Amino acid sequence: MMTTLEHGYDTRSRILDAARQLFAERGYAATSLADIASAVGLTKTAVAYHFNPKDRLATELIAPAAEDVVALLETGFGSERQFVEALTAFVVRHRAIIRLIMEDISCADDAPPGSPGEVIRAFRDEIYNRLAGPDPDPARRVRVWAFMGSLQCAVVKTIDLPEEVVRDSLISGALAMLEPSP
Repeated sequence: MMTTLEHGYDTRSRILDAARQLFAERGYAATSLADIASAVGLTKTAVAYHFNPKDRLATELIAPAAEDVVALLETGFGSERQFVEALTAFVVRHRAIIRLIMEDISCADDAPPGSPGEVIRAFRDEIYNRLAGPDPDPARRVRVWAFMGSLQCAVVKTIDLPEEVVRDSLISGALAMLEPSP
């Protein structure tokens, strides 16, 4: 027999799973609490009881990815290849959340202090700095931004493909893209 506490956790996890899937398929703005409620067989009021406003859903979904990116940035990698492989694996593993972040939460350079956009921008800039190095030449800057942009676009636009296919393809493309021209 399921206790009330277990039932509440099960309901929350079902809501989060449905929200993650719907946000990945439709985007954050195009998904309502009613859509999420319908996907889990609840009323909108029941979903709102657990997650009101809708931003709380996004925050809870983003938290594990944020913890993983902090761990990634704190790890000392022996080579650029190891960092690129770990970064790519992270982005592919969290691609539903990456879509939520990149397509639905502003990370513009003018995001106000304390906003999610400012935090995302700080992570983006740290990843860029790690890949570009302290004083990148123009060609290196272009290659690093191209890699980061393609990584973002590829995981968002291939959410329907198996993780290993996306990860392996992105790693080989990234390594080729970051390699200096002869």
